[in-house]
Amino acid sequence: MGTTAAASVAAPARTTLSPRTRLLLEGPVARTLLVLAAPNLLVMVVQAAVSTLDAVFVGWLGSDALAGVSLVFPLVMLMQTMSAGGMGGGVASAVARALGGGRRADADALVTHAIVIAVIMAAGFTALFGLGGPALYRAMGGHDAVLDSAVAFSRVLFGGAIAYWLVDTLGSVIRGTGNMTLPASVMVASGGLYLALSPVLILGWGPLPRLGIAGAATASVVSFALGSLALLAFLCSGRSLVRPTLHGGGFRASLFAEILRVGAPGSLNTILTNLTVVLLTSLVGPFGGAALAGYGMGARLEYLQIPIVFGLGAGLVTMVGTSMGAGDRERALRVAWVGAAMAGGVTGSNGNAAARAPRAGVHLFPADPEVLATGAHYLRVVGPCYGFFGAGLALYFASQGAGRLVWPLLAGVTRLAVAAAGGWLAIAWLGTGLSGLFVAMASALVVFGAINVAAVRFGAWRSGTS
Repeated sequence: MGTTAAASVAAPARTTLSPRTRLLLEGPVARTLLVLAAPNLLVMVVQAAVSTLDAVFVGWLGSDALAGVSLVFPLVMLMQTMSAGGMGGGVASAVARALGGGRRADADALVTHAIVIAVIMAAGFTALFGLGGPALYRAMGGHDAVLDSAVAFSRVLFGGAIAYWLVDTLGSVIRGTGNMTLPASVMVASGGLYLALSPVLILGWGPLPRLGIAGAATASVVSFALGSLALLAFLCSGRSLVRPTLHGGGFRASLFAEILRVGAPGSLNTILTNLTVVLLTSLVGPFGGAALAGYGMGARLEYLQIPIVFGLGAGLVTMVGTSMGAGDRERALRVAWVGAAMAGGVTGSNGNAAARAPRAGVHLFPADPEVLATGAHYLRVVGPCYGFFGAGLALYFASQGAGRLVWPLLAGVTRLAVAAAGGWLAIAWLGTGLSGLFVAMASALVVFGAINVAAVRFGAWRSGTS
């Protein structure tokens, strides 16, 4: 890791730090991490409900609509994981390291710099997927009614990309101070609003028009936009540990760099994660709409492991970042291993449960037997490897806090190579069809987790690279 402002000054006396920051540096590791994770785990439950009921609501419109959303879903998750876990991790890490190092003015200024980055990134997503989506969905196997559904959903959702980027960026700022409760409360409220609005706008209940699949996207944009306004109001109210101000110094390249040196490789890692799913979705596409919808339903459980680990990961970023900012690398490593064990245990249990009863994970969706069979097949093969994914993802978040993302990035590249190349070989050369493709996906999760564990274990955080 290159020399940073946090590393160029001596760590302040801990008596000068806020009580919340001292707790991050001195509290019992497991208990403190669980306290930080608890509000985020509540968000996970809400997001799981939203993801499940979202598919149920769209399923009312038929399997073509469901398949269309399955095409867009990886790109939606790309935006949300990038804004919350990729660039958002860079924001939370920068704020945590600034507070851990006693740089309160820099922490305030980082808020404004983060908002600028969020606006620019949102504009990029609107231009790329809001306008260029149709060609991409066609390349992924979407045709006729499936393609029409994907385009209608995509244009509304990515047209409102600023709502997602702001709510996740502002939430990351607040989480970087150690306050997990407020962002979690806002996300829970946003999820509840979405669940109330979505069926109304999809079907046109009462005086409202029937928007169809665009109604689901509209409900999502509205709920996230209101959430971002709530978080901004809190940051400007004076009740937050940090607030958006430049302290008369104007924009500073060093503060943009402090966010981007973690956020940029973190965002690239989320691109690799979601590109893996996009490529695998394109490999499933030629097997037909039913197979595509079934894979989409099964893969939702894999995606749901991300917010589960994010519940712990947000705390990992903050605790590790604060410890590194204060010069306590040993505590940072201890936090990382505790978090990885927790995440691996939870996701591993989820995956094994899904593998033992795969149809229970997809029977809620109104689909034909072929759709259900494909989803169940995916869960039986890939589910047992979720624990590797969870442990590796937790160490990725911890590495964000430490500002050391070379090895997590290499793990993401390797996962992409194993999954996509292995899947293509299984289908094109070995002729094993979906079974071989799912084996490649499972193998990629194992490799991803193993690389991250080995990197931290053998000293990646002690190297001179970031």
